[in-house]
Amino acid sequence: MSFFYALSIKDCTLKDGKIYIMMNKPCGYVCSSVSDRHRPVYTLLSKELQELVQNAPRGRRLHTVGRLDCDTSGLLLFTNDGLFSHKLTSPQNEIPKTYIAELKTEVCPELQLKYINEFEKGLVLPPEKKAPVQNAMPAKIEFLAPNKCKVTVTEGKFHLIRRMFMALENEVSALKRISFGNYTLPEDLPEGAYMEIDAASVQE
Repeated sequence: MSFFYALSIKDCTLKDGKIYIMMNKPCGYVCSSVSDRHRPVYTLLSKELQELVQNAPRGRRLHTVGRLDCDTSGLLLFTNDGLFSHKLTSPQNEIPKTYIAELKTEVCPELQLKYINEFEKGLVLPPEKKAPVQNAMPAKIEFLAPNKCKVTVTEGKFHLIRRMFMALENEVSALKRISFGNYTLPEDLPEGAYMEIDAASVQE
């Protein structure tokens, strides 16, 4: 398996001109091509791939599949295949996304059971910035340590996981996405590096 910091188009196995890339996104980058405050995640790509972001014909531009917040790290997918993006991000498809969350306040075993039950029922999310009070869909949580857990959600509301823990009077200190649908972040993929997803393995 090859990891890249300068993957070029000739390195990719194209499928009808379509490209599929997986990155381990670092914190501090935004999923936008232009930003005044933070660095765009596209600047981590090779100049050749950046050309596909800016100058490719409409409908064939390289883009992120959904978004990760600036202060969230982990699995981020890129493609120029609009149908692939739509299948993974459409709310109706309820594609699972799994994160590792580190918490500011440790959770004792008794309280962990409450967290599990509340996540399974669906939490009421407190308002934050542009987001009003919202109901979260049922989600799964597995504690790995008193202050560390694995969370799986099937929706993409603004600051969803952070607001879920806010509803339980806790705070996320670090958040990393480790899987998105059938795609899992390799443990040995360094932050800021990316790799091709074999086009032949992409589900139609």
